[in-house]
Amino acid sequence: MQHLEPSPQILVVDDDPRLCSFLARFLTREGYSTTVVHDGLMMSRAVANGTFALVLLDMSFPGTDDGLALARGLRAMRSIPLIFLTGRSATADKVTGFEIGADDYITKPFEPQELLARIRAVLRRATHETITDQNSSSVLIFGGWRLDLTAREFLAPDGAPVTLTSQEFSLLAALASSPGRVLSREQLVNLVANRRWNPYDRSIDVLVSKVRQKMGDSATGGTWLKTVRSRGYVLVPSC
Repeated sequence: MQHLEPSPQILVVDDDPRLCSFLARFLTREGYSTTVVHDGLMMSRAVANGTFALVLLDMSFPGTDDGLALARGLRAMRSIPLIFLTGRSATADKVTGFEIGADDYITKPFEPQELLARIRAVLRRATHETITDQNSSSVLIFGGWRLDLTAREFLAPDGAPVTLTSQEFSLLAALASSPGRVLSREQLVNLVANRRWNPYDRSIDVLVSKVRQKMGDSATGGTWLKTVRSRGYVLVPSC
Protein backbone atom coordinates (compact mmCIF):
# COMPACT_ATOMS: atom_id res chain seq x y z
CA MET A 1 0.00 0.00 0.00
CA GLN A 2 1.33 3.43 -0.91
CA HIS A 3 1.59 5.91 1.96
CA LEU A 4 1.13 9.51 0.92
CA GLU A 5 3.08 12.24 2.66
CA PRO A 6 0.79 14.55 4.67
CA SER A 7 0.26 18.01 3.25
CA PRO A 8 2.28 20.78 4.94
CA GLN A 9 0.08 22.59 7.46
CA ILE A 10 -0.10 26.38 7.15
CA LEU A 11 -1.67 28.60 9.81
CA VAL A 12 -3.16 31.88 8.54
CA VAL A 13 -3.67 34.56 11.21
CA ASP A 14 -5.62 37.54 9.86
CA ASP A 15 -8.80 39.39 10.82
CA ASP A 16 -9.95 39.87 7.20
CA PRO A 17 -12.50 37.08 6.46
CA ARG A 18 -12.42 37.61 2.69
CA LEU A 19 -8.63 37.39 2.53
CA CYS A 20 -8.61 34.34 4.78
CA SER A 21 -11.19 32.63 2.61
CA PHE A 22 -9.15 33.34 -0.51
CA LEU A 23 -5.91 32.11 1.09
CA ALA A 24 -7.57 28.93 2.32
CA ARG A 25 -8.88 28.12 -1.17
CA PHE A 26 -5.67 29.12 -2.93
CA LEU A 27 -3.27 27.25 -0.62
CA THR A 28 -5.49 24.16 -0.53
CA ARG A 29 -5.50 24.12 -4.32
CA GLU A 30 -1.69 24.28 -4.23
CA GLY A 31 -1.47 21.24 -1.97
CA TYR A 32 -1.31 22.73 1.53
CA SER A 33 -3.59 22.07 4.48
CA THR A 34 -4.74 25.43 5.80
CA THR A 35 -6.07 26.50 9.18
CA VAL A 36 -7.48 30.03 9.52
CA VAL A 37 -7.77 32.01 12.77
CA HIS A 38 -8.61 35.65 13.35
CA ASP A 39 -6.97 36.73 16.61
CA GLY A 40 -4.15 36.04 19.05
CA LEU A 41 -6.10 33.75 21.36
CA MET A 42 -7.19 31.54 18.48
CA MET A 43 -3.60 31.50 17.19
CA SER A 44 -2.21 30.40 20.56
CA ARG A 45 -4.74 27.59 20.80
CA ALA A 46 -4.04 26.44 17.25
CA VAL A 47 -0.27 26.40 17.77
CA ALA A 48 -0.60 24.56 21.08
CA ASN A 49 -2.81 21.87 19.55
CA GLY A 50 -1.45 21.54 16.02
CA THR A 51 1.72 20.94 14.05
CA PHE A 52 2.30 23.69 11.53
CA ALA A 53 5.01 23.98 8.91
CA LEU A 54 4.55 27.73 8.54
CA VAL A 55 2.56 30.69 9.87
CA LEU A 56 1.26 33.60 7.78
CA LEU A 57 0.67 36.50 10.19
CA ASP A 58 -0.82 39.96 9.77
CA MET A 59 0.65 42.85 11.77
CA SER A 60 -2.51 44.85 12.40
CA PHE A 61 -5.54 43.69 14.37
CA PRO A 62 -8.41 45.63 15.94
CA GLY A 63 -8.52 45.78 19.72
CA THR A 64 -5.61 44.68 21.89
CA ASP A 65 -3.94 42.19 19.54
CA ASP A 66 -0.74 43.31 17.86
CA GLY A 67 0.98 41.25 15.19
CA LEU A 68 4.46 41.97 16.52
CA ALA A 69 3.47 40.87 20.01
CA LEU A 70 1.84 37.76 18.56
CA ALA A 71 5.05 36.97 16.67
CA ARG A 72 7.08 37.27 19.88
CA GLY A 73 4.63 34.96 21.62
CA LEU A 74 4.86 32.49 18.75
CA ARG A 75 8.65 32.48 18.94
CA ALA A 76 8.42 31.77 22.68
CA MET A 77 6.12 28.79 22.03
CA ARG A 78 7.54 27.12 18.93
CA SER A 79 10.27 27.54 16.32
CA ILE A 80 7.92 27.69 13.33
CA PRO A 81 8.81 29.46 10.07
CA LEU A 82 6.98 32.80 10.00
CA ILE A 83 6.01 35.12 7.15
CA PHE A 84 4.45 38.51 7.85
CA LEU A 85 1.67 39.21 5.34
CA THR A 86 0.66 42.77 6.08
CA GLY A 87 -0.38 46.14 4.76
CA ARG A 88 2.46 47.84 6.64
CA SER A 89 5.15 48.77 4.14
CA ALA A 90 7.37 51.10 6.20
CA THR A 91 11.02 50.11 6.43
CA ALA A 92 10.88 50.35 10.22
CA ASP A 93 8.10 47.73 10.31
CA LYS A 94 10.08 45.41 8.06
CA VAL A 95 13.22 45.76 10.18
CA THR A 96 11.23 45.09 13.35
CA GLY A 97 9.66 42.05 11.73
CA PHE A 98 13.04 40.57 10.86
CA GLU A 99 14.40 41.44 14.30
CA ILE A 100 11.63 39.39 15.87
CA GLY A 101 12.64 36.47 13.69
CA ALA A 102 10.37 36.55 10.64
CA ASP A 103 11.61 34.46 7.73
CA ASP A 104 10.04 36.77 5.16
CA TYR A 105 7.91 39.91 4.89
CA ILE A 106 5.27 40.43 2.19
CA THR A 107 3.18 43.56 1.83
CA LYS A 108 -0.44 43.73 0.73
CA PRO A 109 -1.68 43.79 -1.94
CA PHE A 110 0.33 40.84 -3.18
CA GLU A 111 0.51 38.56 -6.19
CA PRO A 112 -0.68 35.05 -5.20
CA GLN A 113 2.03 33.35 -7.25
CA GLU A 114 4.72 35.45 -5.57
CA LEU A 115 3.30 34.53 -2.17
CA LEU A 116 3.37 30.87 -3.19
CA ALA A 117 7.00 31.15 -4.31
CA ARG A 118 7.98 32.81 -1.02
CA ILE A 119 6.18 30.11 0.98
CA ARG A 120 7.92 27.37 -0.96
CA ALA A 121 11.31 29.05 -0.47
CA VAL A 122 10.84 29.37 3.30
CA LEU A 123 9.63 25.78 3.64
CA ARG A 124 12.49 24.56 1.49
CA ARG A 125 15.03 26.31 3.70
CA ALA A 126 13.39 25.06 6.87
CA THR A 127 13.10 21.41 5.88
CA HIS A 128 15.82 20.68 3.35
CA GLU A 129 18.67 23.12 3.82
CA THR A 130 21.83 21.45 5.09
CA ILE A 131 25.13 23.25 5.04
CA THR A 132 28.23 21.14 5.64
CA ASP A 133 31.94 21.87 5.79
CA GLN A 134 34.64 20.38 3.55
CA ASN A 135 34.78 17.24 5.71
CA SER A 136 31.00 16.78 5.39
CA SER A 137 30.66 17.02 9.17
CA SER A 138 27.17 17.73 10.45
CA VAL A 139 28.48 19.28 13.69
CA LEU A 140 30.51 22.48 13.60
CA ILE A 141 32.50 23.38 16.73
CA PHE A 142 34.19 26.70 17.49
CA GLY A 143 35.37 27.89 20.89
CA GLY A 144 33.21 25.33 22.63
CA TRP A 145 30.06 26.30 20.73
CA ARG A 146 28.41 23.37 18.90
CA LEU A 147 26.24 23.82 15.81
CA ASP A 148 24.48 20.60 14.80
CA LEU A 149 23.38 21.02 11.18
CA THR A 150 21.32 17.84 11.09
CA ALA A 151 19.40 18.38 14.33
CA ARG A 152 19.44 22.17 13.74
CA GLU A 153 20.59 22.64 17.32
CA PHE A 154 22.96 25.24 18.76
CA LEU A 155 24.64 24.62 22.12
CA ALA A 156 26.64 27.06 24.24
CA PRO A 157 30.04 26.00 25.67
CA ASP A 158 28.30 25.01 28.93
CA GLY A 159 25.93 22.74 26.99
CA ALA A 160 22.90 25.02 27.30
CA PRO A 161 20.71 25.16 24.17
CA VAL A 162 20.50 28.51 22.39
CA THR A 163 17.24 29.16 20.55
CA LEU A 164 17.74 30.49 17.02
CA THR A 165 15.18 31.32 14.36
CA SER A 166 15.55 29.44 11.09
CA GLN A 167 17.24 32.42 9.40
CA GLU A 168 19.57 33.02 12.37
CA PHE A 169 20.57 29.35 12.27
CA SER A 170 21.18 29.45 8.51
CA LEU A 171 23.29 32.61 8.85
CA LEU A 172 25.45 31.10 11.59
CA ALA A 173 25.76 27.83 9.67
CA ALA A 174 26.94 29.65 6.56
CA LEU A 175 29.61 31.56 8.47
CA ALA A 176 30.67 28.60 10.64
CA SER A 177 31.00 26.38 7.57
CA SER A 178 33.68 28.75 6.22
CA PRO A 179 35.62 29.94 9.30
CA GLY A 180 38.01 32.77 8.57
CA ARG A 181 36.39 33.50 5.22
CA VAL A 182 34.60 36.80 4.70
CA LEU A 183 31.09 36.40 3.28
CA SER A 184 29.50 39.45 1.71
CA ARG A 185 25.99 40.60 2.55
CA GLU A 186 24.95 39.58 -0.97
CA GLN A 187 26.28 36.04 -0.45
CA LEU A 188 24.56 35.77 2.92
CA VAL A 189 21.22 37.02 1.61
CA ASN A 190 21.38 34.44 -1.16
CA LEU A 191 22.20 31.67 1.32
CA VAL A 192 19.82 32.68 4.09
CA ALA A 193 16.86 34.29 2.33
CA ASN A 194 17.18 33.00 -1.24
CA ARG A 195 16.72 36.45 -2.74
CA ARG A 196 18.78 39.21 -4.29
CA TRP A 197 20.47 41.78 -2.07
CA ASN A 198 20.28 45.51 -2.58
CA PRO A 199 22.36 48.22 -0.86
CA TYR A 200 19.40 49.29 1.29
CA ASP A 201 18.74 45.77 2.60
CA ARG A 202 19.76 45.65 6.27
CA SER A 203 18.25 42.25 7.07
CA ILE A 204 21.65 40.51 7.33
CA ASP A 205 22.93 43.17 9.72
CA VAL A 206 19.83 42.63 11.86
CA LEU A 207 20.37 38.85 11.88
CA VAL A 208 24.05 39.19 12.82
CA SER A 209 23.11 41.54 15.65
CA LYS A 210 20.53 39.08 16.99
CA VAL A 211 22.95 36.13 16.83
CA ARG A 212 25.63 38.15 18.59
CA GLN A 213 23.22 39.00 21.40
CA LYS A 214 22.22 35.37 21.82
CA MET A 215 25.90 34.44 22.06
CA GLY A 216 26.40 37.04 24.77
CA ASP A 217 28.29 39.50 22.59
CA SER A 218 27.66 43.15 21.82
CA ALA A 219 25.06 43.63 19.13
CA THR A 220 27.47 45.91 17.24
CA GLY A 221 30.66 43.89 17.58
CA GLY A 222 31.25 40.30 18.65
CA THR A 223 34.01 37.93 19.68
CA TRP A 224 33.08 35.36 17.06
CA LEU A 225 31.16 37.21 14.35
CA LYS A 226 33.35 40.02 13.07
CA THR A 227 32.36 42.85 10.75
CA VAL A 228 34.79 43.46 7.89
CA ARG A 229 34.12 46.99 6.76
CA SER A 230 32.78 47.33 3.21
CA ARG A 231 33.11 43.56 2.71
CA GLY A 232 30.77 41.62 4.99
CA TYR A 233 31.08 39.27 7.95
CA VAL A 234 33.41 36.51 9.07
CA LEU A 235 33.38 33.91 11.83
CA VAL A 236 36.69 33.92 13.70
CA PRO A 237 37.32 30.28 14.69
CA SER A 238 39.47 31.13 17.72
CA CYS A 239 40.60 34.14 19.67
